[in-house]
Amino acid sequence: MSTVIAQQDSERNSNGPLSGIRVLDLTNVVMGPFATHILADFGADVVKIESPQGDLLRKYLPFRNPDMSGCFLHLHRNKRSICLDLKTSEARTALNALITSADVFVHSMRPDAIERLGYSYSDVRFLNPDIIYCGAFGFGSDGPYRNKAAYDDLIQAGSGVAGLCAEVRGEPEYVPAAICDKLAGQAIAYAILAALFQRERGGGGQSVEVPMFETSIEFNFIEHFGGFAFEPPLSRPGFWRLLNPQRRPFRTKDGYTCILPYSDKNWQDFYQFTGRLEFTNDVRFQSLADRTLQIEILYAMIAEEAPKRTTAEWVEFCDRVSIPCMPILALDELPNDPHVKAVSLFSDGEHPTEGPYKILRRPVILGDSPFQITRHAPNLGEHTNEILTEAGFSQNEIVQIEKQNMNARAETEGRQQQ
Repeated sequence: MSTVIAQQDSERNSNGPLSGIRVLDLTNVVMGPFATHILADFGADVVKIESPQGDLLRKYLPFRNPDMSGCFLHLHRNKRSICLDLKTSEARTALNALITSADVFVHSMRPDAIERLGYSYSDVRFLNPDIIYCGAFGFGSDGPYRNKAAYDDLIQAGSGVAGLCAEVRGEPEYVPAAICDKLAGQAIAYAILAALFQRERGGGGQSVEVPMFETSIEFNFIEHFGGFAFEPPLSRPGFWRLLNPQRRPFRTKDGYTCILPYSDKNWQDFYQFTGRLEFTNDVRFQSLADRTLQIEILYAMIAEEAPKRTTAEWVEFCDRVSIPCMPILALDELPNDPHVKAVSLFSDGEHPTEGPYKILRRPVILGDSPFQITRHAPNLGEHTNEILTEAGFSQNEIVQIEKQNMNARAETEGRQQQ
């Protein structure tokens, strides 16, 4: 599939199942922007409401120009940026006007902060009763943590992710990815889609709450519930194969690979190929349940055999007999992987201000809605004039709002230089 760079215009995205849906995005960094990235790629008109200081993700090094990081280029394509200093009455008037014609309002502020700003669900619903209002919180609003700061590391610590690493490594560790942010981002996207679907069936607008903490807890328990699901518990939580210290990439003659015999036939083929025939009729390894209890022995055996062959030899054998196997690839190797190239996951783009960059297309394929980029990631406030003009504001009113934005930016820069 090739990437199509569509002609840019001021209309809502004309392609995709969410064409005609307008989303007001008051989120920052990763969690909320990943959710609206999904919605934008499906054709929604995502209007990113930014403070004069801009989204923090803009500022991550390296970049070619200030406020346009590589992460921002990917996460904010197909969106428009309007800069509003919501401390001013003029900016709040502008946001109120945008709310009246929006379908979705999504924010990632803590409950008390959004209420102080004057944009709680009741405030927004008063302006637009049919709006889908989504609060993307760190913690559920009914609990004592409702106003705690929430970052991915914090949620990995609290939701069990770091504790699961301790079961394997002996001490807590963070997964080297913003896994809870991205998980919650997907949950925000599907929750908004479900609410829009209900509205289309006559259900009207509603409030949606997606707490990262609780979402991550449920995510971790899916396979780790085990005997802990029963009352009284039959065991501690944990999926034993995943918590085994021997579960790891195996060193081969020239690198590392994942070798994962799973079915009865997989193991029998593996025993034959490696000559480890002593395992063939061993009663301890006859069924999946039996092998799970003794998996440490089998993993140790694979670790002994893997260095005897190259990664390519293991992949060739495993693919031939349908044993799951993949070489260990670094992120910078992925664009040149033969499968990734064949499906055109990456392509080259040309940003109007940032120049050449990599485009990673939407991985989900809709047969009647091919992926396209209608807009490259916006510069800070790039579409302020455009969006406010659409909302009926005069040029004098727009100039006043943009002056306030400039003053707020200058004030911030002055404080930083002191």
